[in-house]
Amino acid sequence: MKAEIKGSAAFAYLDVELDEGETITTESDAMSSMDADLDLTAQFNGGFFTGLARKFFGGETLFISKFTNNVTGTRRLTLVQPTPGEVKCIELNGDSFCLQPGAFLACTDGVDLGVRWAGFTSFIAREGLFKLEVSGNGKLWYGAYGALLEREIDGEYIIDTSHIVGYDPSIKLKLQLAGGIFSSLFGGEGLVTRVVGKGKVVIQTRSIAGLTSWINPKFPM
Repeated sequence: MKAEIKGSAAFAYLDVELDEGETITTESDAMSSMDADLDLTAQFNGGFFTGLARKFFGGETLFISKFTNNVTGTRRLTLVQPTPGEVKCIELNGDSFCLQPGAFLACTDGVDLGVRWAGFTSFIAREGLFKLEVSGNGKLWYGAYGALLEREIDGEYIIDTSHIVGYDPSIKLKLQLAGGIFSSLFGGEGLVTRVVGKGKVVIQTRSIAGLTSWINPKFPM
């Protein structure tokens, strides 16, 4: 399989070439174009109840899609995420990685998608009550609205709410005011997330919550 992230950071997409017998798993409705003789099957991820958990608790769609090349030669498909933004790839080697709801795009065989409790801190920080934990062996592609910044944390780091895309399972999330009560309320920052531990954190430069807050006042009541 050959997969390449193309496009600008604002409008990234994944160009995939499948050799005979190869399969890629994607989020539902991620395909924007494909060769006509690729086989597509939709299924619950890990069964009916896991699929429901991913939809209602993990912020993902109820089904996942599997694209398989069952003919001779290479076949191509293009995958996109629902919002404009950057796409990144990580290689899992028996380890795991946590994603915010809606960040998953695609993965190769050998990668498992599961939903785990994220805690009330994550919910108040607008990251969801549950997190998508991806584990196994293979490649994972994910994305979010805006550009994606990677930070290696060893100690503590402050991130604005609704800006965390993914993080290593060793990272813990704590909620706090950005500053003092007056500065937090009138400085526009409010609550922030303090990430604690050692590992990688992926941050999106834009957020849907920030976009809606900017757009809504411009519409007349």
